Amino acid sequence: MALPTKVALVTASSAGLGAACVKALAPHYRVVINYHSRPEKAESVIQEATALKPTYDASTTTPRFTAIKADLAQRSEIQRLVAETVSQMGRLDVVVSNQGWTRVTDFFDLEDQVTEDDWDRCFNMNVKSHLWLLYAAKPHLVKSEGGGAFVTVASLAGVRPSGSSLPYSVTKAAQIHLAKGLALICGKDIRCNSISPGLMMTEWGQKFPEAKVKATAERAALKGLATPEDVADQVRCLVMSRSITGQNVVVDCGIAI
Repeated sequence: MALPTKVALVTASSAGLGAACVKALAPHYRVVINYHSRPEKAESVIQEATALKPTYDASTTTPRFTAIKADLAQRSEIQRLVAETVSQMGRLDVVVSNQGWTRVTDFFDLEDQVTEDDWDRCFNMNVKSHLWLLYAAKPHLVKSEGGGAFVTVASLAGVRPSGSSLPYSVTKAAQIHLAKGLALICGKDIRCNSISPGLMMTEWGQKFPEAKVKATAERAALKGLATPEDVADQVRCLVMSRSITGQNVVVDCGIAI
């Protein structure tokens, strides 16, 4: 029998934006943390999230958190992740699909944009993996009271040609379009949205040269960069609102105006 408190699965959530999403959702949901290779980071996220006071009766809805290892580049692993989530937590109501891949390149050097492996890996991780995750989770999400929620983390690079590479930018645009298509397909059963952060100073964002980071902040209307916590707050809004579907929310301090 399913436990009463709703469950959220946040993929790629042992660090960065994923970890921030776990903490943003922790007061309201029991949460599954997904990691690929760093169990100690996942455990650290659980410890930090456990310190956040729940808005529900946590004494009768254990476990509150769990961590599951899965390689989201493989469809079979995605299916296993969903199955283990439901097995361990009793239900699944919310999915924050946060995985992605890129290789940092010189965006304006065409020779740097024609590596076929980059295109294949970007399309697999930035588009297909999100579709496979929604498809695997759908039988469970549709059972959620008031409808399930699926939020896929895209990028400002999918809104305007920019970012770490052309394959990344193009596949992030496809990811945004995928979320809109899924919103039409799933209708009232599952609200499907995407969120597109600008550059954030996560482990990945720190790979960019300091000059590029400063120039990006200077171009923004707010003269800064969005934080993972800001973006996670918007993810929580999309998850909890029952009136939003098929939308892409840009969180970039005003770069794309």
